Amino acid sequence: MTRASQAVGAHLQRWGRAYFATQAIAGLAWWTLVFLSPSVRTATLGSLDPLAVAALDVPLFVLGSAMAALGVKAAAAVATGWTALVAAALALYATITTEAGWGVLMMIAATACSGLALCFVLLGRVPTEWLIRGPFAFNPAASGRRAAVHVSATIGQMILFWGFFLVVVPLLISWLGIRWLVSLPVPQFAATAGAVLLVLASVLGVASAVTMASRGRGTPLPSAMPNRLVVAGPYRWVRNPMAVSGITQGAGVGLMLGSWLVVAYAMIGSLLWNYAVRPLEEADLEKRFGTEFRQYRDSVRCWIPRFGRRS
Repeated sequence: MTRASQAVGAHLQRWGRAYFATQAIAGLAWWTLVFLSPSVRTATLGSLDPLAVAALDVPLFVLGSAMAALGVKAAAAVATGWTALVAAALALYATITTEAGWGVLMMIAATACSGLALCFVLLGRVPTEWLIRGPFAFNPAASGRRAAVHVSATIGQMILFWGFFLVVVPLLISWLGIRWLVSLPVPQFAATAGAVLLVLASVLGVASAVTMASRGRGTPLPSAMPNRLVVAGPYRWVRNPMAVSGITQGAGVGLMLGSWLVVAYAMIGSLLWNYAVRPLEEADLEKRFGTEFRQYRDSVRCWIPRFGRRS
C-alpha cells in the first residue's frame, strides 16, 4: 500500500467516525422528539411502545454510534448491524400495519450510510471490487460469433432487465410507499411527462444496445462485454448512453406512477452506478483498449453531451 493510499484510507476513516458521531447526535435528538412530540412518535414508531424500543435502540444505536465515533471498530459493526435489523423489522411492521412509514425510510437511509461508514472505519475504503466477482466479473464475449447473435442476446437481456428494474421493482416500491403512507402529491402533468421521458429514454436505450452489440460484438452484461471499443451511434455523444437511458427510464416510470420513492430509486441507482460501477468498468476498458479508450474518455463526457467540434 502506497503512502497516498494510506493517507486516503486514514482520511476516509476519519469521515466514517465523523458520520457515526453525527448519527449518535441525530439518534439522541430523534429519541428526544419521540418522547416530547406525539406526532413524531406516531410517524416514526406507530403504535410501538417507545420505552421498549428505546431500551435496546439507545445502547445499540445511539451509544454504539458514539463509541464508533471514538474509534471502537466493534461498536461500529454492532451499530450498523442493529440499524439494518431495525430497518428490516420496522419495514415488516409498517407493511403489516401501515404505521411508522417515515421511520422505515429513516432507518433504511441510516443503514445505507452506516454501511458506508463501517467500510471507511474498518477498511479505509469501499470494496467496490466485490461487485465484479463471479458471474459479474468483466469478461469479453466469445469471439467469432456473428453480430446478429450478440444483438439477439442483448435484446433478450434488455427484456429481462427492463421487466425487473422498470416494472417489478418500481411497482413494489410504489405499493410500499402507499402502504407505508409516505406518498406525496404530484402535479397532474407528471404522468404525461413521465411517459414522454420513458419513450425517449427507451429509444436511446435500444439504439445504444444495438450499436454496442453490432459494432462491439458483445453485450451489456459484464460476463460478455464487447470485444471492440464502441464510439458510434449514441456513444459519440456520451460514454454511457445505456446508463443515461436506464436512469431516465426509472425517473419516467416514477413520474407515471406518481411515486417520489421510485424517482429516488432511479437517482440512487445513478449514484451507485457512477461511483461504484463506472470506475471499475472504465478501468477494465482502459486495460483492454489502452490509448484508444483514453482518447475517447478525454473527448466524450460521461453524462452530458459536448456538442460542437471536438478536439
